[in-house]
Amino acid sequence: MTALKNDRFLRALLKQPVDVTPVWMMRQAGRYLPEYRASRAHAGDFMSLCMNPEFACEVTLQPLDRYPQLDAAILFSDILTIPDAMGQGLYFETGEGPRFKKVVSTLADIEALPIPDPHKDLGYVMDAVSTIRRELNGRVPLIGFSGSPWTLATYMVEGGSSKDFRKTKAMLYDNPQAMHLLLDKLAQSVTSYLNGQIMAGAQAVQIFDTWGGNLSAAAYQEFSLAYMRKIVSGLIREHEGRKVPVIMFTKGGGLWLESIADAGADALGLDWTCDLGEARQRVGNRVALQGNMDPTVLYAKPEAIRAEVGRILASYGKGTGHVFNLGHGITPEVNPEHAGAFLQAVHELSAQYHV
Repeated sequence: MTALKNDRFLRALLKQPVDVTPVWMMRQAGRYLPEYRASRAHAGDFMSLCMNPEFACEVTLQPLDRYPQLDAAILFSDILTIPDAMGQGLYFETGEGPRFKKVVSTLADIEALPIPDPHKDLGYVMDAVSTIRRELNGRVPLIGFSGSPWTLATYMVEGGSSKDFRKTKAMLYDNPQAMHLLLDKLAQSVTSYLNGQIMAGAQAVQIFDTWGGNLSAAAYQEFSLAYMRKIVSGLIREHEGRKVPVIMFTKGGGLWLESIADAGADALGLDWTCDLGEARQRVGNRVALQGNMDPTVLYAKPEAIRAEVGRILASYGKGTGHVFNLGHGITPEVNPEHAGAFLQAVHELSAQYHV
């Protein structure tokens, strides 16, 4: 494989020295970019974009072509590919988000679920990873990802998005045996899926625990964090002669940073409700931190964006171990020029913290 021309993202995740704070954006390939909207229209729909490796590669590279400051590419895919490969029948309703043709509601439903083979059942994702890695040609590292078992389970039990997770939480408390079986199958699936991505060329991986923060403290430990810990322990941590860092991101998980930091990942993602400096004090040298600007700051003027970038950098302070990111995904209505101002500010303002 081609040598990396820019590895500061990987170095920061491993708390190694860097010249400036590396930066990327969750959902950096997305609807805020006119070139993405054109590619999606050409593909026909979102799933056609995801399932065609050439289209997935095209949209993954679009933000890198527009913003030379980006220090990483992230695979263009969806977190719900695993439930779809389990036979749940993923589809998207306009204005409604992801839906499943089948839902999981009983122990028998869960017992019948297969564990997907990443190469046979999710081969289009592996093909996308290898295609993107080839086309990157060493520009920046490629991030692979998956949803967490708990987050995937909520969609499978609810049949789509949910505001209160009533069906999933009812199963958790009424039938914990069934919920644990579902989460265990999903943990096995995520582990093999991420390992497949690593073997195909992903140089770091992130676990998105989007809905873990909706659990109680006790339920989070038992039904979310325990399964992410299991995944991390089963991942390939070195490939192509260098370490493969793992990022764990629980949205709304700020109360539990210490226990997340002990779960085996190299870095923790933080949402915008956490103070970055306080988080650094709480986790010490155990992990790197990724985050955590409020995505809605990008609706403000470039000078206000720059000021907020400066505030966050000062909050973290001197030294490595920080990957700058948004606290969640960039939203579709953001002006692309504002995203560019954000990325430029990170590199320009962060050099003083790495002298």
